Amino acid sequence: MFTGIVEELGTVEGLEDQGDALRLTVRGPLVTGDAALGDSIAVNGCCLTVATREGETFTADVMHETLAKTSLGSLDPGAQVNLERAVTPTTRLGGHIVQGHVDGTGTVISRTPSEHWELVEISLPQDLERYLVAKGSITVDGISLTVVSVEPSRDPTFTVSLIPETLARTTLGFRQPGDVVNLEVDVIAKYVEKMVKQ
Repeated sequence: MFTGIVEELGTVEGLEDQGDALRLTVRGPLVTGDAALGDSIAVNGCCLTVATREGETFTADVMHETLAKTSLGSLDPGAQVNLERAVTPTTRLGGHIVQGHVDGTGTVISRTPSEHWELVEISLPQDLERYLVAKGSITVDGISLTVVSVEPSRDPTFTVSLIPETLARTTLGFRQPGDVVNLEVDVIAKYVEKMVKQ
């Protein structure tokens, strides 16, 4: 489990195509400092397992399902990625409950800068729109964010406001219209929906 509070921007060091999988190597001095084999690290919001660790880098195997549902397959060497280690029992839950299980991808539609913050509009798959509410939580590339507004339609979108800290310390600081981002909706909303339907 994660909180959606990005710990550092890492760098993709290598991508090894394995046919139906990908071996991803990422440099992240902070998250690898105490990483052990089998630990979970969220990479752009995708929960991955540390397969090997060497110095400031770790490798993770990305299976077909993850490649099909996330943006990890489109990464290139040198790309920056959001990194977060799994929570511990004493971790402050600064964001919200994040599983690292990406529900789908969206596309950055627009960015509207203000003096001290920026409003970003992002598309999302129609089947995920029902889980979003204004002032609710969503994870974008592993970043816990508060939904400002939701525009339901055949092509739904939502907006988030980014504070200077988020702009400076995460990939959302440089994502541009047309860029694909990973989305994870609030897991509590999914459980509530299931219980109400029963």
